Amino acid sequence: MYSKEVVIPEKVNVEILGSKVKISGTKGNLERVFEMTGLKMKMKENKIVISAEQDRRKTKALVGTVAAHIRNLIEGVTKGFTYKLKVIFSHFPIQLKIEKDKVIFLNFLGERTLRIAQIVGKTEVKIEGQDITVTGINLEDVGQTSSNLELATRRTGYDKRVFQDGCYIVSKGE
Repeated sequence: MYSKEVVIPEKVNVEILGSKVKISGTKGNLERVFEMTGLKMKMKENKIVISAEQDRRKTKALVGTVAAHIRNLIEGVTKGFTYKLKVIFSHFPIQLKIEKDKVIFLNFLGERTLRIAQIVGKTEVKIEGQDITVTGINLEDVGQTSSNLELATRRTGYDKRVFQDGCYIVSKGE
């Protein structure tokens, strides 16, 4: 039998219903379903115990993965996540607009077509000049939104060292 424990900090409420985990904290609520066979989750005082019957390599990896996801959920509802991006251009000034759940890049390399990046989940995107700040409580949504912004200005078939115009992730975290 193999198990890992995740410590629950104060002011965080955790509810386990079968394979569903609901976590609520000061920043908000998150829930996630872990549909992985052979894993059991239960509460023990101020800890979540994730265990598996087998001692195989794959089941140990699954237990570690679920524990990491739960730690990310706890960190999200207590602190939140922030990614910072920078828009860089050399000749054609890139303009940015936010419309509902999309970020639109105008005049990228002088192109008339719009470059569109999708905002995932309840992620907030703020544009201040050439700096973009992506914040939210779900790490996966914040990371995917940042990647979508970066991929919207990606160009294939050109030397990356010469054509450096685009949107790039500068920092993850604070």
